[in-house]
Amino acid sequence: MIRRPNAKLSAVPAASALALGLLGGSAAMAAPPANTTVAFLMPDQGSTRYEEHDFPGFKAEMEKLCPTCKVLYQNANGDATRQQQQFNSVVQQGAKAIVLDPVDSSTAVSFVKQAQSRGIKVIAYDRPIPGTPADFYVSFDNEEIGKVIAKSLVDHLKAEKVSASDAGLLQVNGSPTDAAAGLIKRGIHEGLAEGGYPTLAEYDTPDWQPPKAQQWVGGQVSRFGKKIVGVVAANDGTGGAAIAAFKAAGVNPVPPVTGNDATIAGLQLIISGDQYNTISKPSEIVGGAAADAASALLGGEKPKADTTLFNTPTKLFKPTLVTAENLKAEIVDKQINGKPIESASVLCTGRYAEGCKKLGITP
Repeated sequence: MIRRPNAKLSAVPAASALALGLLGGSAAMAAPPANTTVAFLMPDQGSTRYEEHDFPGFKAEMEKLCPTCKVLYQNANGDATRQQQQFNSVVQQGAKAIVLDPVDSSTAVSFVKQAQSRGIKVIAYDRPIPGTPADFYVSFDNEEIGKVIAKSLVDHLKAEKVSASDAGLLQVNGSPTDAAAGLIKRGIHEGLAEGGYPTLAEYDTPDWQPPKAQQWVGGQVSRFGKKIVGVVAANDGTGGAAIAAFKAAGVNPVPPVTGNDATIAGLQLIISGDQYNTISKPSEIVGGAAADAASALLGGEKPKADTTLFNTPTKLFKPTLVTAENLKAEIVDKQINGKPIESASVLCTGRYAEGCKKLGITP
């Protein structure tokens, strides 16, 4: 059963305020026993976010909450069998809490049951585990992400007076084994429901792999041609793949394409005018919140939840929509822990320098 939060109660402050909230909230939290081992198991290396943002955010907060705790990090690189091996390894190394972002949400059910039978706390991270209750779940609101990117695209098409007559959209979803992708997909359906633009075709991208998304979009370009007036892609990887498919087919201009994750590549595609939107969700924040949850559970306390998803106490953070209009304010000017979410010097390289100038972004 899914219980959605009340909209007024679930509003979450901007990213910088969230970071301050996490830092401020950790001081009064019960600390885990000294020398406790905690594990952080991530799903893939297709995105650099886990090494560059999620794990550093988790580790930094754990060091504040429990300086003597041992933190183990593993990444399964998209392989569910490897994640099983990594899970077994951290259990054998004495982990008392495991933060788990599953490669396969169904397979992860056995992980949770095995851990809990040993008294090990499990925090589901980013991707939920619908098949059995974890001890806690922390994520950005994935369903809201899907709804926001879809509605943003529809609003843009209407503002540009793009006709819905004999035209429609492609929908490129995430992996069918990822429960978070399922929530994003549901949100996209909500965002498109009353938009007036029909969905011409829809695809669940195996393992979120951009080459598979590109191949599928290329086929739909051949099938529908100019009838395609936009693409709702569930993340920046599949969005970039869709853009590549249109360019390979000689389509110019490329219809507006959505994204999610605010990756460097996705942000640069917005800067160049090739991608319409993305979602900023600084994952250091969620990493820090996972550390807070682990510390509370190990200290004998219940982490503060906003709602309940899949019978699991849940904390959801509000996503921030990014387009060319607010990219500078939300990505370059906004700071987390004293640093910009992404620096102009990283974004405005090579062929993206001119686009940065147009948006008022200077390295």
